[in-house]
Amino acid sequence: MTATPKHSVSVSGIVVRGDGRVLVIKRDDNGHWEAPGGVLELDESFEDGVRREVLEETGLEVAVERLTGVYKNLTHGIVALVYRCRPTAGEPHATEEARQIRWMTMEEVQSAMVPAFGVRVLDAFDDAPQSRAHDGVDLLTR
Repeated sequence: MTATPKHSVSVSGIVVRGDGRVLVIKRDDNGHWEAPGGVLELDESFEDGVRREVLEETGLEVAVERLTGVYKNLTHGIVALVYRCRPTAGEPHATEEARQIRWMTMEEVQSAMVPAFGVRVLDAFDDAPQSRAHDGVDLLTR
């Protein structure tokens, strides 16, 4: 009998300011620019996980507005739920997990992030949630 595949579930917050800029972090563990996020804890809701991860990584409190996409990293078995958020309190700052914090334009996101993570930001501006698969860097065709 084959073992059931195991997946990890993560959440991310696409935090959008009133001027349309998006909060991104330069991760301390891999040096990549990404939206703040991480592994969902067993006892928390998706939305609570987003709020916790954004606060831990940026010092910013957010209101979670809506689900904008579901993404699967086929290489590592990670399923990520991504939510659009708006800032509510605090000032973003570097943390142990995020060596830099920046508010980026859409153009900056496209040039700074690998496609698999940049598309999450772009999808947050669509009307309907997206469902995509990737290999950790590039999107895989449907």
